[in-house]
Amino acid sequence: MKPAHSKRKLETPYSWSQLKNGQWVSDSIQTRLDEWCPRLFGYHLLKLGGLSCELTSFNCNIQHQVSVDHHNPLHNVIADGCDLPFIEKSFDAVILAHQLDFCTDPHRLLREVDRVMIDDGYIIISGFNPISFIGLASFMPWRKNDLPWSGRMFTPARVKDWLSILNYQVIECDSYALFPMQNCRTMWTWLESGIGDWANVFGSAYFIVARKRTYPLKPIKPHWHLKRKLTPVNVNYSIKPKSSSYLRK
Repeated sequence: MKPAHSKRKLETPYSWSQLKNGQWVSDSIQTRLDEWCPRLFGYHLLKLGGLSCELTSFNCNIQHQVSVDHHNPLHNVIADGCDLPFIEKSFDAVILAHQLDFCTDPHRLLREVDRVMIDDGYIIISGFNPISFIGLASFMPWRKNDLPWSGRMFTPARVKDWLSILNYQVIECDSYALFPMQNCRTMWTWLESGIGDWANVFGSAYFIVARKRTYPLKPIKPHWHLKRKLTPVNVNYSIKPKSSSYLRK
């Protein structure tokens, strides 16, 4: 297993047009995001990265939405994802669209997102699966310097493990696009449905929704009452005095 931290600087895309079949990938994420946006409540929503900025969330109940990126024109805050200029516990939901794939230190990025996330807040993560047709294409020499293969892909199971360490409960994990072909998509979707759910682990992309759970450091235990010890029942009794003759002796 390759380490999460990368020593080389990765090219981070700021628009879906920079990715191969980026519009199709964006549409697939948008479809799933439209189903979850009505379930999100709160005051502040954070879209981290240029790819997240281009995803629409008009049907979200959270009205104040902040988009953070360096180059995408849709941003309203310029900042580094690993060093956000926000106070702790200031966002109710965060969207990370393929940010872990192109981050040199995904652990640090998740910890920074966790810092600005309120208790019981939601995090939505999407990315490419290395155990898929897209992941296998990264072994081709002429693909190594092209997006998205120039990035670093992590399996959904590994991302869920990182989230569990930060006390996040994974509510949904959808792996899809077993055949990442944009043309004749209806036929490929029908074929994927016929294969069954066992092949979802080889889906080219994943969509994870997790919720932050905060537990007290010291568990609250119920007050235990010690059982009373067994004692003999008090019965009225008297001792017969000894005879006086016995005392004389």
